[in-house]
Amino acid sequence: MTQGPELYSTTRLAAAARRAGHGVSYLNPTRCTIDLSPDGATVLYNGDKIVQPMDCIVPRIGASITRHGLTILRQFQAAGVPVLNPSNGIAASRDKLRALQRFAAVELPMPRTAYARGAADLHPCIKTVGGPPVVLKLLEGTQGIGVMRCDTVASAESVIDVLARLHQPIIVQEYIAESEGTDIRAIVVGDKVVAAMRRTGKGDDFRSNIHRGGTGDQLELEADIERICIDACKSLNIQFGGVDLLESSRGPLLMEVNSSPGLEGIERATGIDVANEVIKEIERLCE
Repeated sequence: MTQGPELYSTTRLAAAARRAGHGVSYLNPTRCTIDLSPDGATVLYNGDKIVQPMDCIVPRIGASITRHGLTILRQFQAAGVPVLNPSNGIAASRDKLRALQRFAAVELPMPRTAYARGAADLHPCIKTVGGPPVVLKLLEGTQGIGVMRCDTVASAESVIDVLARLHQPIIVQEYIAESEGTDIRAIVVGDKVVAAMRRTGKGDDFRSNIHRGGTGDQLELEADIERICIDACKSLNIQFGGVDLLESSRGPLLMEVNSSPGLEGIERATGIDVANEVIKEIERLCE
């Protein structure tokens, strides 16, 4: 399920599936509607064509269509179609606060974090996380968008004031200075980490996203870090995820899990056929 069949990750997954002997269909969720008739609910394509039965769905739902995409995905799940990943897992991963709450519930290591509804909450939140400097994050955002470092209380107040006028609550986190604009991206498939890299941000950008010009180098993770990555995905009910961690003086700190991780950066950095690992997990789901 994707809007971009020409994208690297989609073409790699499709090629791996075909090599394994499977047929592949591209389903654009923006062209799907649902018929909730008394005779039974069905997903329609382009308004009238019933979507053919499928053995499994791999959702690659863009952030801009999360709500609609998950609505369509839930309908397939209701019909008993296996999915990688389920709608509730994707929804939890897209809401950074909800994801952090789940991580905290299972006692996974994270940066000190607070939640600010508006400007009145800012000062106690900054005190809670030990800042400034602090990192401010929107509840939803991908590829480093909506992530800001504020080196002073005044700069944080300016950001919060603007967001409060837009009715945007925000996450306040401690800034991990020792990470030096780097982080770890690990790909979890099923119950194992299949690839990992250390990402380094471009220039003096403290965000290390490859989509923002960062670079990646292959990394072998220690067993305890792998366990954090696997447990993070399990806490969100995700079978295929990109886990982001920061390296700190007190050990690895979990940041977030991307439920639709890109494959280009990780495959090029590591030389590992991640797409093939994903197809093997789909085969396991469909047994």
